Amino acid sequence: MIKKINKSDFIESLDSIKMTPGAMLKTLRQLQGYSQNELAKITGIAQGNISNMEKSHQQIGRERALTLAKALKVHPAILLFPNYEIEYKKAA
Repeated sequence: MIKKINKSDFIESLDSIKMTPGAMLKTLRQLQGYSQNELAKITGIAQGNISNMEKSHQQIGRERALTLAKALKVHPAILLFPNYEIEYKKAA
């Protein structure tokens, strides 16, 4: 017999982790198993620029976000707005 699961037995997790666009870029690159040099070859973006973006010394920008997102198989908004939160209002 399967034991019934009670919602009260669990702690609610956080919805997101606060990070910069550069930190998100680095995380996604590492999750895909790419080095900075490999990502540079795939995207045509210089390795030094990728390094600077990951360190938040250089902004990613729209065009680079599109290129990087395609290579990393994610939506560009994930790179540009990693901490964007929508406020929901409960209906009265």
